[in-house]
Amino acid sequence: MSLLALEGVTRRFGAVAALDNLSLEIGAGEFFALLGGSGSGKSTLLRVVAGFEPPDAGRVLLRGADITRDPPPARDVAMMFQSYALFPHLSVADNIAYGLRRAGEGRAAIAARVAELVALVGLAGMEARRPRQLSGGQQQRVALARALARRPSLILLDEPLGALDSGLRERTGLELRALQRRLGASFVMVTHDQAEALALADRVAVLEQGRIAQVAAPRELYERPATRSIARFLGAANVIEAGTLPLRAETPAPAYALRPERIRRVDHPPEANGVTARVADLAFRGGDAVLLAQVEGGPLLRVILPAGAPLPEPGASLHLAWDAAALAPLAA
Repeated sequence: MSLLALEGVTRRFGAVAALDNLSLEIGAGEFFALLGGSGSGKSTLLRVVAGFEPPDAGRVLLRGADITRDPPPARDVAMMFQSYALFPHLSVADNIAYGLRRAGEGRAAIAARVAELVALVGLAGMEARRPRQLSGGQQQRVALARALARRPSLILLDEPLGALDSGLRERTGLELRALQRRLGASFVMVTHDQAEALALADRVAVLEQGRIAQVAAPRELYERPATRSIARFLGAANVIEAGTLPLRAETPAPAYALRPERIRRVDHPPEANGVTARVADLAFRGGDAVLLAQVEGGPLLRVILPAGAPLPEPGASLHLAWDAAALAPLAA
């Protein structure tokens, strides 16, 4: 049995369907990511699961029990907000203990649980500090510890790394995943950051206009996107319409996704799966370089080349090739 199941969930705001007959299952112990652009419905979905938004149709099931109409406090679910929503006048320990006190836990039990969580998230010695005395990463850990305090079956994370600078995001994200693995807890994370979803989640659901466009493991989703829109959204793949380039693919399709890093420079392009193009633009990024290659009478290709290789100048002509296995068929 799945831990969380959504069956035909619809949520409307006036004429707009933020969620449109959406169904989804998430397993116990899974780190699941909801990925999509602005207005795709991912945050609304999280709020429906948490009980902050009532669905207009459909059901929300937790361990098989219908919780659709249960108020948030009655659900075995905790939510960590993007802003962290820490109480500024309370210490780290009191922020973590807040939900336990409201639930009527005894002092000794609360103190033991707070000590356990402070150690778990690496904040030992900071129990008396106020949120303003903490870094962004430390505030995030307090918010996570507070969400974990009552041992919920499901933790909902709304853009959990969004408030952190880029240098801290990757490290904190890996710490978050390691903590989830250690606890064996189920996390559902909303994010607009593609790299974050692919790096942290066991499975990723891409939402488009309130519907699930594709659900898959990160590598499958990246290498085999189902549609043109997913291919363009996830990793900026080249979408090549059949007939616009000399292609020899493993599977016939109306269009193909070709990842920029799967294209390589060659001395002479093959008859199929290769072209001659002109460098329209080039950007050095340290570990690699991104160039835009314009095929005469054809598409503009995005290509990623290793930085150690000789890089062409803008305007230069170059030959490119790729393997048939690199062409991912697109259904729509």
